[in-house]
Amino acid sequence: MSNRLKVVAVSGGLQRPSRTLVVVERLLAELGDSLPINTHLIELGQIASSLAGAVHRSQVPVEVESHIEAIESADLLVVASPVYRGSYTGLFKHLFDLVHHEALFDVPVLLAATGGSDRHALVIDHQLRPLFSFFQARTLPIGVYASEADFSGYAVSNPALDERIALAVTRALPWLHAGRLPASALQGATLAA
Repeated sequence: MSNRLKVVAVSGGLQRPSRTLVVVERLLAELGDSLPINTHLIELGQIASSLAGAVHRSQVPVEVESHIEAIESADLLVVASPVYRGSYTGLFKHLFDLVHHEALFDVPVLLAATGGSDRHALVIDHQLRPLFSFFQARTLPIGVYASEADFSGYAVSNPALDERIALAVTRALPWLHAGRLPASALQGATLAA
């Protein structure tokens, strides 16, 4: 058995460069500093055209199927979406519509979102948490929301965003220890006192 966690990250941004992708990459880096991980990154913009044409899972191309299978076999999910009309993007939801409804039982999920202003920050609790509650996944205590004011172009410029990312990971670690993750993967993880 591998002693590394399989972390699958979904960046729901449809364009590059993407602030959502920047947040996902920062979360993965912070997790990697705390735990031994293997990552599988899914950039929704890279598979959008293949995904959009599939009404049923049997219609998805092999590349998209491999991403769905990665989601279904993850030890930990990191999911992030830009806010679009008060919620996650439609293609983000479509991707998870194709995930088997019993595949994510008790899987820890670290939630993140990006938006134009702080008024969209509740998207994590009002949109993303209910989606993963449907799957009976374990949403982690602190999500990360970033607004345009946290960036200079596509680089993080607000130290408070880095602090939120670090706090989200620190607060996630005890939940990962209590969950279904292999004990060998968690040895040596630093826990906040």
